[in-house]
Formats: sequence, C-alpha cells, structure tokens
Amino acid sequence: MESVTVIDVSNNAQIVADKVLYTGKVKTTGGREGASKSTDGRLDISLSTPGGQGSGTNPEQLFAAGWSACFIGAMRRNAAGLQIPLPADTTVEAEIDLATNGEGSSLAFSLQARLKVYLPGLTADQAKAVVEAAHQTCPYSKATRGNINVLINVSV
Repeated sequence: MESVTVIDVSNNAQIVADKVLYTGKVKTTGGREGASKSTDGRLDISLSTPGGQGSGTNPEQLFAAGWSACFIGAMRRNAAGLQIPLPADTTVEAEIDLATNGEGSSLAFSLQARLKVYLPGLTADQAKAVVEAAHQTCPYSKATRGNINVLINVSV
C-alpha cells in the first residue's frame, strides 16, 4: 500500500515534546458504523451513530471517557503539588455534545463539553485550586482550549 502525506500540520504545534510517554494506536474501519481496534488488542469495540440502532459506542462517549479519566489524573498530580488530599471517591462526569451550526451546504459540525467534577470533603477553595490547575495541565483540556465551548462545574 502506497503512503501519501496529505496534510502535515506538525509545525503548527505551540508545544514541543521532549519525550513521548505513550502512543495509542487504533485502526478504525467503517466510520461511525464500524469498529475500532488498538494494535495491542486491549481496545476492540463496535461503533454506532449516536441515537442509532447499533449496540456499539460512539466517538463522543470515547472522548468523554478519555477526558474524564485524564482529568482525574491531572487533579491527582496537581492536588499532590498543592498539598491537598484528593478524595478517594473523586469523580468526573464528562458530557460531550455533537452539535451543528447552519444548514444545507453551510452545515458545520462541532463539539462542546461539560465536566462535572465531584470532590467530596474538600473546601470550595481547595476544589477550585485543584480543578483550575488540572484544567491547565490535562492534555485533553489543552487540546480543546480555544477550540470548543467547555463548562466545568465543581461540587464538594
């Protein structure tokens, strides 16, 4: 199979990586009605259009799962640095909307997100400090910053 580079945007990154810690490799076939499988076999899922008849998951759910897991990791790291104990029952509910704007030939698709963070036992000031720090360091938060609408609600 011949390889063709169609778009190379690697020079547009504002952050240069010193060290790659991990590369997730997934092959998808069939789009939203297809399947995705990682090269290591740990991920092997069917895909379905949101609200459709299929029994698979969809990219928005996968994005929500990845972002919420990563955000908890970022909170854990930042809480330690702030000397704030992160509660064991910390949770993040991520809601990712697939949205449209316009119609006809000018129809455009976009995403928007809401993160609902629950930090039981922390003070409001502690929770705010941890979440603000996490939102600055979480790779998913960085990737979406300035690109989609994001609302973060915090409960203690």
